[in-house]
Amino acid sequence: MTAKEILFQILRHEESAGVPWVPFAGVHAGKLKGYDAQEVLTDPDKLFESLMEVNRLYKPHGQPVIFDLQIEAECLGCELLWSKNGPPSIKSHPLADDMTVPCVCTIPTPESGRIPMVLDVMRRMKTAVGDSTALYGLICGPFTLASHLRGNDIFMDMYDDDEYVNNLLSYCTDVCIAMSKYYIEAGMDIIAVVDPLISQISSAHFEEFMTVPFTKIFDAVREMGAFSSFFVCGDVSRNVEVMCKTNPDSISVDENVNLIAAKEISDRYNIAIGGNIPLTTVMLHGTQLDNMKFTVEFLDSIKDKKNFFLAPGCDMPYDVPVENTIGIVQAVLQIDESREMIKNYVAVDETIEVDLPDYDALTKPLVEVFTLDSATCAACTYMMGAADDAKAAYGDKIDVVEYKYTEKASIARCQKMGVKNLPSMYVNGKLKFASLIPSREKLFAAIDEVI
Repeated sequence: MTAKEILFQILRHEESAGVPWVPFAGVHAGKLKGYDAQEVLTDPDKLFESLMEVNRLYKPHGQPVIFDLQIEAECLGCELLWSKNGPPSIKSHPLADDMTVPCVCTIPTPESGRIPMVLDVMRRMKTAVGDSTALYGLICGPFTLASHLRGNDIFMDMYDDDEYVNNLLSYCTDVCIAMSKYYIEAGMDIIAVVDPLISQISSAHFEEFMTVPFTKIFDAVREMGAFSSFFVCGDVSRNVEVMCKTNPDSISVDENVNLIAAKEISDRYNIAIGGNIPLTTVMLHGTQLDNMKFTVEFLDSIKDKKNFFLAPGCDMPYDVPVENTIGIVQAVLQIDESREMIKNYVAVDETIEVDLPDYDALTKPLVEVFTLDSATCAACTYMMGAADDAKAAYGDKIDVVEYKYTEKASIARCQKMGVKNLPSMYVNGKLKFASLIPSREKLFAAIDEVI
């Protein structure tokens, strides 16, 4: 039985011949061949070469071809800010000052933007490894795409103009279905609808605005003969059940979510769930044995492995050491031997001492934003965008700082402050917004209260 078929067993909700492993190696794939993020996201030959190296080294059951949630937005007029070690971020929002809904004639075609490059690499990967490895086509989900087009104001629009939000989401849903069609025709087995901003809204808002779009997308993917995945980064715990009600074949969550608790919910709906190896504390900053130990203990904690596949919590950081991921592969494929190797292993305590501000002595409000990295995480981008908007409005009356969880000192700061969710925003040391991007009015009110 091939690795691909084992993953298919999970997606068909059958008993499987093992635990499938899906390394979400986006720009990290380029690291394996010495290419930076921009190179691997714009050059088809470099992307294909890098993906083949992922396949060779990491022995995946399933593998994404490209992890870039800005492909559709770029086609629709968003300017991008490129990075050498992460996917691009959105620099401009075409609908920021123009509350219109694009015409259906603007839906990207197979010839738009970087889509021809992506389709070319998909076809090449299908020929090279498609018989043994399940291939993922990742599309930007409708809410995150709508946010790329509209900007932070979409969160206020949900309160002030629900008709506009529904119309914009309907358009973005059509874009998602079109992209799914292109990718399935290029040979993709699984369409992952990646929508990190779903972690930033309430269940009530999900049911009001998101149930219909996502259900429509997953129904369309199923009709086109592919499997589907609802992929959300961030603390989506409150929305796991409403996500399941949209009827995807699987969902993927990150380390913010208690996977065992989430699996109890997804099992009730007979939906597969994947996750959620910590991206930074384990994969990026841990050792090979740390990764092996985490994987063994994590797999041992999943008592019922039906409807479960192992994966990083989201797109792997560019600089994850190769040996760390190979440690995970070893644990997945040879768990008994790995269990023996780590039975006496104790991780080295590398705690960094950090000094917190004397919040009571501050002379002006201090807004602290704790993110994975606002340059690469969409939810973090919009949380940081709200803070930057406040800084622009208040000027020197407030201070704003970002702490990125990709940095060891920031991890230590999160631990010392008891930060539980990313992204989160604190004002003068007090948690104000956790995994919920604040409206301009609510954030300004929190700042004014301190002033």
